[in-house]
Amino acid sequence: MTARLLLLCLALASTPALAGDAIQVSLEGRKALGQGTPALEVHILEPIIGFEVKLKRSDGKAVEFKGGGKPGTTDTFELEQPEGHFHYDGELTVRFKGADPGTMPLSFDTELLGPLKLTVTKEDLDLAAQTLRFKLSRPAAHAKVEVLMDTGRHALDGDVKFQGEPAGTPLEVKWAKLDGKVMKISLRAYDTSDFYTSVDLFPWQLDIPHEEVNFPTGSAEIPTAERAKLDHSLEQLEQSVARYERITAVRLYILGHTDTVGGTDANRELSLQRARSIAAYFRKHGARLPIFYEGFGEQAPHKVTPDETAEPANRRAEYIISVEDPVLTNAPFTPQWRKL
Repeated sequence: MTARLLLLCLALASTPALAGDAIQVSLEGRKALGQGTPALEVHILEPIIGFEVKLKRSDGKAVEFKGGGKPGTTDTFELEQPEGHFHYDGELTVRFKGADPGTMPLSFDTELLGPLKLTVTKEDLDLAAQTLRFKLSRPAAHAKVEVLMDTGRHALDGDVKFQGEPAGTPLEVKWAKLDGKVMKISLRAYDTSDFYTSVDLFPWQLDIPHEEVNFPTGSAEIPTAERAKLDHSLEQLEQSVARYERITAVRLYILGHTDTVGGTDANRELSLQRARSIAAYFRKHGARLPIFYEGFGEQAPHKVTPDETAEPANRRAEYIISVEDPVLTNAPFTPQWRKL
């Protein structure tokens, strides 16, 4: 998060003792929470005995401080305040040697900004309509957006302007329709104070077609006669990885499934071990990308059947290439991905 400091010279009142000639006041009025507080700087230009500042904050709190020094001295006074916007009114009094005190009125605003929050839900991303919606916790100024396709082309790479829409207003960015799938969306959204927050989305995933391995009943050991299927799948996998790794780093996810013959818990464990066996085979035979696996047993069938039904279509695995954990439409529980 960055901030552009607001530096304002305050109007100086003409006074009998020429306070405006002896003192100059500047304001650092906007700060981010955790990076200090707004502050007044009093610059001494001419010889003085000292000065005193009395202020009242818009929430009723009184603020006072004193200072002094030789010409060229600058006193900095931090304005300790809660998060938010405040107004200050008051007066600075300058004491001179052999002359009456001079005064200047002070009136200014400050802001202590907490973290800028960006809200995006999975429902806010509509890939078919080439649209992303989001909300900011403060008024919106603009957003830098990059939409990268899996072809390596950009559907959008630029700045989207807003009109200071209030906090919580639904905001929208759109991009051109291009061949391929959206692989990555990078969004950096700025508020009207030039603070920003960002998020990267990776909606892309790819299913690798393959021929299923036939395991012996109740076993996770890969039969020798079935290894040619995995060799062919690995070849397809490596071709896909070589194509998409040029754009961004990818991972392989292996999902194991069984039919309904046997107990639910036993089938889940069996599917987990079979998924691990496939993952280990790929690793042993040259796969270098990160590999994760999970077993879903009989709980996410391709074809719904009664219990204790031997259904070949349900004895299967899925090979998914993705940048992050894949989105599963029919997952019966939150996967606990194991890394090989």
